[in-house]
Amino acid sequence: MIIYLLLIIVMTIMGSFGGFFFKKASADFKIPDILFNRNLYIGALLYVAAAVFNIYVLKFLDYSMVLPLTSLTYIWTMIISYRLLGEKITKKKLAGVTLIVIGAIVMVLV
Repeated sequence: MIIYLLLIIVMTIMGSFGGFFFKKASADFKIPDILFNRNLYIGALLYVAAAVFNIYVLKFLDYSMVLPLTSLTYIWTMIISYRLLGEKITKKKLAGVTLIVIGAIVMVLV
C-alpha cells in the first residue's frame, strides 16, 4: 500500500507541475504562439503521465480513497506558485488548503 501512496504523491506533484507549465505557456497571448510553446507540451506530458499513474493506482486502491488524496495537488500548487511564480500565500489560501486536506483525511479514514 505504501508504494501506491507514494505514486499518489508523485502523481499529484506531476499534476501541479503540469499546471505550472500551462501557466508559463499562457504568457503568449496569441494562439499560434501558444501552440509552438514548449511549456504547453511539457504541461500536457505531465498531465497525461499523472493520469496514467492515477489509472494504475485505481486498479489497486478504492476510488473513495484515491480521489480525496488527489487534493494533495493543492498543497504542491501553492508551494510551486509561491516558490517559482512569486505568488503570495495569504491566510485565506492557507485556510482553504488546510480545510481541503482535513476533509480528504477524514474521507480516507472513514
